Amino acid sequence: MATASARDPTALTALQAAFRARYGAPDPVAVIRAPGRINLIGEHIDYAGLAVLPMALQRHVALLIRPRTDAVVRIANLDPEFPTRAFAIGRDIPPYPAGDWGNYAKAAVQALARTLDPLDGFDGVIGSSIPIAAGLSSSSALVVAAARALLHVNGAHPMPLALAQQLAEAERYVGTEGGGMDQAICLGAVAGTASRVEFAPLRLTPHAVPPDWRLVVAHSLARAEKSGAAQQRYNHRTQECAAALAAVTAHLGLAGMSYRELVAARPPAELLEAGARALDDPVRRRYRHVITEVDRVTRGETAMARADLDAFGAVLSAAHASLREDFEVSTAALDELVQIATEAGATGARLTGAGMGGCIVAAGRTDTVDRMLDELAARFYAPRKIEGSLDDVLFVADPAGGASVEPV
Repeated sequence: MATASARDPTALTALQAAFRARYGAPDPVAVIRAPGRINLIGEHIDYAGLAVLPMALQRHVALLIRPRTDAVVRIANLDPEFPTRAFAIGRDIPPYPAGDWGNYAKAAVQALARTLDPLDGFDGVIGSSIPIAAGLSSSSALVVAAARALLHVNGAHPMPLALAQQLAEAERYVGTEGGGMDQAICLGAVAGTASRVEFAPLRLTPHAVPPDWRLVVAHSLARAEKSGAAQQRYNHRTQECAAALAAVTAHLGLAGMSYRELVAARPPAELLEAGARALDDPVRRRYRHVITEVDRVTRGETAMARADLDAFGAVLSAAHASLREDFEVSTAALDELVQIATEAGATGARLTGAGMGGCIVAAGRTDTVDRMLDELAARFYAPRKIEGSLDDVLFVADPAGGASVEPV
């Protein structure tokens, strides 16, 4: 089965050593921890304002900080892939080139600078145990960590959900037309639970994850990028969903309704029939995914409340089929992982996150999880001769709490 990583890049000792080497005295004052997440069900519908069911992970971003007395932010990264970034705080911060990791820090800082002024900056060193570009929200965790760091050194303490709403808008600085799920669960998660996240207004309803459930995360080894051509494809799906809504509501004489208002006003069968009449492919299929995914969120939430893992797994598998056929964001590697996990005892599995790479989540029991891990390791990862620890790409997800600030 999967083994533990030999080195934790979020360990306080590793961060402190890097901080002293980079910045010298005085010592840092606090560490911010912001979790990644898996979206259990409700994919590509949060930006339509529809409810989703994510869970925060035990994998997280850790940012060790020291306040500055000027309006400058400096962040070094333990991963040498990401060079140190430094920039001035302001209401309009010029971005780095598209895809640069520093833009996620800039997104948070610019948003806060527009509502809080003046602001002092900070020096920081960041480490992450969240696989990069894996569909596990490492980017939003970085945005949250940078925001909490800036707020901490300036003595500001906004409510988590208010901050989540602000940061969902802020992250569009990087060019991605996403929803607000990632920031909400990163800031508002309760340990041991998944949360139904609803929008306008933003609210979280936690549901205990049954203790005998095991949720396995497996990386396809292809990055789920949200920059460049991948960002264009992601944003195009958002635009297709918006176009579908406009056409269907016009067809039904309900022009101006949101998706949330529409699914509350008419039964799913009527909405699917209207989509079949008003839309052409591929927009028809994008719309069909959205409407059917709404029902899957409700069924998944009910299955979790009843501790019915078989029903929950069936929802995951149905969602993956929809994401593969109707939304067209799966890949051959993601499909292979889903197949292996299911054959190894998972009650169901699906891609999680935006797709086009990244990870799957597979649902199993305590008595089947070792077989799932072993089969995935032997059939998917061993032939590919991965570098580094297997635990970096294959692990059991524990439902974690939201972002925290701890003195050091």
